[in-house]
Amino acid sequence: MQIDWLTVAAQIVNFLVLIWLLQRFLYRPITNAMARREARIEERLSDAKARRREAEDEAEDLRKEREELESSRQEMLEEARAEADELRQRLEQDIRDEVEQKRENWQDMLLEERADFARDMQRKAGHKVLDIAARLLAEFTSGALDDQIAQGFVARLKELDKDTRKKMTAAARDADGPALVETATALDTSARRKITRAIHEQFETGIEVEYQEDEEVLLGVRLAVDEQTVEWSAARHLNRLNRELDALLDSASPVRRKETTD
Repeated sequence: MQIDWLTVAAQIVNFLVLIWLLQRFLYRPITNAMARREARIEERLSDAKARRREAEDEAEDLRKEREELESSRQEMLEEARAEADELRQRLEQDIRDEVEQKRENWQDMLLEERADFARDMQRKAGHKVLDIAARLLAEFTSGALDDQIAQGFVARLKELDKDTRKKMTAAARDADGPALVETATALDTSARRKITRAIHEQFETGIEVEYQEDEEVLLGVRLAVDEQTVEWSAARHLNRLNRELDALLDSASPVRRKETTD
């Protein structure tokens, strides 16, 4: 069998042309399309992976936030419990303090009332004693004492301080009316004469002197010239004793009585 090399060459050329044509118009578009498709698939896979990572990150963030919220909730609950316990203790302490304060106030009130009652009884007893002494002096006052009363009052006038003497002298000099001498009972003539002479010698020689009775001027004499007054009497001493008694009793505070009791 004879081989036609020209035909073989032509077929080879035709085969090569066919391969080129297939490569040019078939395989290359197919491979390009496949490459593009693979690229799109790879891109989608990358996007999916990225979204998955984002979803995982978001899930992790949500988990952390949930844990933080749970922790915060526990802390808030603990703080609320602590505050509630502190408030309860404070209220209980306030109630105890209030009860204790009321108890102390009640005790102080009882002590004060008892002290007031004791002071009142002491004051009444003291005044009663002074009243009895005043009545006894009034009952024993008689004419035999007139001279002693006059002498005592004259001595009182001589012992006046400069300021009182100056005021009495000015009042006697400028007086429109008489000087008034008051005693619990009427003095005899001798006693009046001594007192009148002392008034003239100590203050003003020309002033008229009148005498009146006033039972409050117990065992003594009161001289009044206008608004100026000089007094020497047992009543004055009794009144001073009354004032001193009141001051002494008022100074006895319930606090000191409480300390003494304790």
